Amino acid sequence: IGHGYLAERALTPVLPSEEDFPYAIRSVTEIMSQNGSTSMAATCSSCLALMDAGVPLSAPVSGIAMGLMMDGDTPYVLSDIADAEDFAGDMDFKVTGTAKRITALQMDMKVHGLPVAVLRQAIEQSKAGRAFILDHMLSILPAPRETLSPYAPRIEKLKIDPDKIGAVIGKGGEVINKITSDTGAEVDIKEDGLITIASPNGESIEKALAWIKSLVEEPEVGKIYEGKVVSIKDFGAFVNILPGIDGMLHISQLSDKRVGKVTDVLKEGQTVRVKLTEIDNRGRLSLTMKGIEQR
Repeated sequence: IGHGYLAERALTPVLPSEEDFPYAIRSVTEIMSQNGSTSMAATCSSCLALMDAGVPLSAPVSGIAMGLMMDGDTPYVLSDIADAEDFAGDMDFKVTGTAKRITALQMDMKVHGLPVAVLRQAIEQSKAGRAFILDHMLSILPAPRETLSPYAPRIEKLKIDPDKIGAVIGKGGEVINKITSDTGAEVDIKEDGLITIASPNGESIEKALAWIKSLVEEPEVGKIYEGKVVSIKDFGAFVNILPGIDGMLHISQLSDKRVGKVTDVLKEGQTVRVKLTEIDNRGRLSLTMKGIEQR
């Protein structure tokens, strides 16, 4: 447990914030046998394990145990001490850190006091040792993996306009209940518009995230949408491009050729690809099918 505290202190400074990585992190290191510092082995292996799991560490961390042998008044600083050197030596000084800074220190001494010069030498010598170990670690895994394991539970956060919360919840919770039942993801919505989506797998969370984004998306001029024709008039048709948002497709915008009747081209319920060309000062949307390839 004590070794775990040291490894935790060593890695805490490089862990991501809860906002960037909203997960509980647990690292378990089991030492089967040893002839050196188990806490430094735990630090290095935990760092690699977190990187392999996709935890976005700000920098990799390595650690080394420094020792001291006194020959009369002459000190000899040792790097990466073995058990015999720890037992017979006068110091067990553990140093962890990144390539640029120290993250944790722990020292046990059998001598009464330590000259500053010896401490300085131990720290400088540990820097070279840590760099050597870090190079070997990075040769195995040079950076945290960009994505979490597909088997890892996922959490995503999304901030929406609080006025759009009703669209996500739906009447009597109808919409949010359908999202959770169809995707298997859990959805939590705060009053300020912060939505937290949790799921046991990546596929489930991507479906829920895409669904919610489609519910709160704002129409964008110039963007092509795939929508459904909801009603047909003599002058054109109304097409639903986003949940609760319809645009007007004028008869003159149905084709590059002249169209006599809207029903010659469209029918209710038909799915078409349209481009949003304008949103007027009253919030009305104008659409076109000209130049848009239909699937």
